[in-house]
Amino acid sequence: MFRNPDPEAICALLREVKTIAVVGLSPNPARPAFRIARALQGFGYRVIPVRPKVESVLGEKAYASLAEVPEKIDLVDVFRAPEHVGPIVDECLRLGLKRLWLQDGVVNEAAAGKAVAGGMTVVMDRCIWRDYVNLCTETAGAD
Repeated sequence: MFRNPDPEAICALLREVKTIAVVGLSPNPARPAFRIARALQGFGYRVIPVRPKVESVLGEKAYASLAEVPEKIDLVDVFRAPEHVGPIVDECLRLGLKRLWLQDGVVNEAAAGKAVAGGMTVVMDRCIWRDYVNLCTETAGAD
């Protein structure tokens, strides 16, 4: 059964990464993917949209697939339905990507297990924005 890394490891991961490819990043400001990606930019991350048929989102050129992104990707953040995660994991493994984040509600045990077996660090069914704020900011844990 899949288990997420402990909170300290999640915070360490979020402190290490600089460039996040957001698969399913919506250009619609009302969508959670847009709001969270915008917040990630505000935290200093480079956000690369991965969404077919979109020119750009949040001032960044969008790509139809991870394979088309011309620069190093530190983390893949997924805002897609669970049934789409398997092919995303396959692409990550083909590309040698090492970190995968599946947002709240994106649960695919088989795909997560395959990613871990392939050497990836995986966080599943958690919000990257919430974890950054709650686990990695200087006031996290303060009363």
